[in-house]
Amino acid sequence: MQARSSVPATERALELVTTAAAAAVDKLATDVIALDVSDQLFITDAFLLASAPNERQVRAIAEAIEEKLLPLGSKPVRREGEREGRWVLLDFVDLVVHVQHTEEREYYALERLWKDCPVIELPVAVHANAQDAPADQA
Repeated sequence: MQARSSVPATERALELVTTAAAAAVDKLATDVIALDVSDQLFITDAFLLASAPNERQVRAIAEAIEEKLLPLGSKPVRREGEREGRWVLLDFVDLVVHVQHTEEREYYALERLWKDCPVIELPVAVHANAQDAPADQA
């Protein structure tokens, strides 16, 4: 895999990441992390990773993200995993969102796989809300 020449994620990707992260946290997502993968991948600039303790909440988080990004003129070009609700992938071109059941998140450990990619700083409120969210609510 060839890397781009150290071009950080676009402003558009950062806007989508911030909005998607806030939407995820509003639906009680936990462990919300954004990664700048623009140096590693040609197909997207950023990944957003979020966890939920059950399938219903995974789907609710994915739906909320789609709903919040639509007014920004962004809708997914690809959507996978909604039926099972264990790992929903939403591809918004500039941003790829992974909403995973907590067990899948631990097993696949995408943040370890992409550990060489810079973390995108999210607003403090997103981090605080994601850590305070009760694990058993949907």
